[in-house]
Amino acid sequence: MRWLLPEAFSDVLPTEARQLEELRRHLLDLARSYGYELVQPPLVEHLDSLAIGRGSDLDLRTFKLVDQLSGRTLGLRPDMTPQVARIDAQRLDRQGVVRLAYCGSVLHARPGNLGSTREPIQVGAEIYGHEGLEADLEVIDLMLASLRRGGVQTVRVDLCHLGLVRAMLALDARLDEEVLFPFFQRKDLPGLSAVLSQLPGLALEVHSALLALPTLYGSDPADVLSRARALLPKVAAVQQALDELERLVQSPLLARSVGASLTIDLGDLRGYRYHTGITFAAYVTGRSGSIARGGRYDNIGAVFGRGRPATGFSLELRDLAALAALAETVKPSSAVRAPWLDDPALASAIVELRTAGEIVVQVVGSTTEQEEYRFDRELVFRDGAWEVQRLIGPSPFE
Repeated sequence: MRWLLPEAFSDVLPTEARQLEELRRHLLDLARSYGYELVQPPLVEHLDSLAIGRGSDLDLRTFKLVDQLSGRTLGLRPDMTPQVARIDAQRLDRQGVVRLAYCGSVLHARPGNLGSTREPIQVGAEIYGHEGLEADLEVIDLMLASLRRGGVQTVRVDLCHLGLVRAMLALDARLDEEVLFPFFQRKDLPGLSAVLSQLPGLALEVHSALLALPTLYGSDPADVLSRARALLPKVAAVQQALDELERLVQSPLLARSVGASLTIDLGDLRGYRYHTGITFAAYVTGRSGSIARGGRYDNIGAVFGRGRPATGFSLELRDLAALAALAETVKPSSAVRAPWLDDPALASAIVELRTAGEIVVQVVGSTTEQEEYRFDRELVFRDGAWEVQRLIGPSPFE
């Protein structure tokens, strides 16, 4: 049928559309209060500008088309992070710290999960030009403040560090991250052990440490880090990654921001294709996947000719709006009903009310069907002037 939408696409109806727009404004205003500047990249770019990172899987999620002007292959963005990195590297070319925020639809050739949309609305914030822990703390703080602005009060933050496993894989040239990372992510110890056993001469310390990595998780960060120091190789890059995680979990700012629970999972390697350091994900009760996630991806702009330290986060606006809708009952907004007449005095009264922030709906025909507005007042002509009168009881137009 012509009116059926493609699979995993949907219309956004009035109440949800209003919630999304209000939440979008709140989140962008919040980012602005932290000093983040808004950017709006185009929906379509050359395909090679959208595919970043080692062995990027974004290609499988990208809708592709041919540009009739240039003949080059274009992609509909599946993620806005590469675009914002391009803006920092190519368009702004600033030397100091740059804070950028964004919001827009992205398109996925395949849905990420069962029941998920192929047109998420992505909101995020990125810091470029600072490699210190302060940047990581700030984006985590902004992520959690964004969730609270969306009505989510209880959050679990899960931390990891991609530099840790890469430092371990560098100990033997035969260790292939593309082969091993899926086993880490699934915590598939038998499968991981079988793959490692196919590498004759692999140092016992490295073999044991790689098998230990998926077991290093828990709700007591100090305990997880202590076990990690005991089980993982005593090489400088591994110790540096553990030191960074320890400083992060001991930060008073993070303790104030989380407000619920903090966990560490050193085997949570999602995003490994371009993340380089500390990564984080936020989870809420009753939801299977993360509600927001992010991390450090230093030198991501190198593919655009200018690599810089970078860290940031993103969330899906529809998911956050859905959680906010569950947390509170959505009530129609109060509105003023007005007749439709060719009367300059009536038009002036309506303009005055709308300028003052009131919702005024002029009724055309015998009824006006609304789900967003509740008529509790009406404009009536009395004693030679238009005035607002409160309605008693249900409106005949509701």
